[in-house]
Amino acid sequence: MLDQANNQLLTQVGPGTPMGNLLRRYWMPVAAVSEFEGQSIKPVRLLGEDLTLYRDLGGTFGLIDRHCPHRRADLTYGFVEQCGLRCSYHGWLFDEHGRCTEQPYEDLCWPQADFKDKIRIASYPVEAKGGLLWAYLGPEPVPLVPDWEPFSWTNGFVQIVFADVACNWFQCQENSIDPLHFEWMHMNWSLRLEDRLGPYSPRHLKLAFDEFDYGFIYRRIREGMSEEDLLWKVGRVCLWPNALFTGDHFEWRVPVDDDHTLSVTWAFSRVPREQEPYVQQRIPAWHGPVRDEQSGRWISSHIMNQDFIAWVGQGTIADRTQEHLGPSDRGILMLRKRFLSDLELIARGEDPKAIIRDPEQNRSVRLPVAERKILTQGATRQELLRHPLLGKQLTNGFPFQAGQPDEVRRAYEDAMGIRRAR
Repeated sequence: MLDQANNQLLTQVGPGTPMGNLLRRYWMPVAAVSEFEGQSIKPVRLLGEDLTLYRDLGGTFGLIDRHCPHRRADLTYGFVEQCGLRCSYHGWLFDEHGRCTEQPYEDLCWPQADFKDKIRIASYPVEAKGGLLWAYLGPEPVPLVPDWEPFSWTNGFVQIVFADVACNWFQCQENSIDPLHFEWMHMNWSLRLEDRLGPYSPRHLKLAFDEFDYGFIYRRIREGMSEEDLLWKVGRVCLWPNALFTGDHFEWRVPVDDDHTLSVTWAFSRVPREQEPYVQQRIPAWHGPVRDEQSGRWISSHIMNQDFIAWVGQGTIADRTQEHLGPSDRGILMLRKRFLSDLELIARGEDPKAIIRDPEQNRSVRLPVAERKILTQGATRQELLRHPLLGKQLTNGFPFQAGQPDEVRRAYEDAMGIRRAR
């Protein structure tokens, strides 16, 4: 277990906190590029800061303070110009660097004062990669946005899914290195939710955890498997500092503040060979519900919705002084130890784990992928259907979150060459 001081240390993310300072060293996904097809401005809360994300008429993205420094008006109700965002209250205009470039009345009546040159608001870099918009709130020099290899995979359908989870980010990330929950929360509980009493999932017999450059790898053997199985030889990735990578999708646990997390999923579905070549014109993004509108209960039908229930059920901030860890939790202990070590690194002025600064190193960064062959080289429809994990998406639909919009489902079906009954 953790004592209260370390529990607080690892969970507080606001400005000036040790963990907040650490997480600000990394780029965080905060939105999707396709969200800005129908809007120009989106409010964002990230690491305890209220911000305004916008795309101006020139196509430049900016991330600036939520409030105008003049009279504190809400800039998410401003309007974009060719270059920058204008406050709708008195017309002050700001560029993506937080500089005030126009003050209409003051510029006209007192041009010699150059009052606007004295005004600067908080601003942060924004970059687009993989269909996501990434924000960096940390110190210079700014590292590179990781160019993970799946972002450049071909012949696949990608979708981005957001969900608002009312708990601290750290218990969400600890889930990323907890393979045993897969057996009970996603296999056995799903079985019971269908009013079936069995057969239960094959049990875990052996677990292993290894650290590598970009996080940790967890490996498993379940009943009926051997050490030749790819889930043991290759495993899955707890991606540093706040994501899970399973091969066909990423899940980022983005800290909104101490009490809230934005779940961001980037999911890749390889199309059957019969559909190749396939080029996706746009990456759709949607927001998944977490509660049933009728009952008010948490939705439990999909994989990540089940995870959300576990995370929120631990409390807004899990009280780790009350836990009793077992041998299966060795990965969680490794994760906590590494974060505490990273806090010491940045206190000495050094880079924490998994920071990328070399452009050559950042070319399609390779990660462990158990299903690499089928995801990168493809398979026929029948081969995909026979796959124990990927085949279920063809027959049962999107497995990760509830609430997939009909237009996204239809786009997926068209890409995969299937059409289900309406």
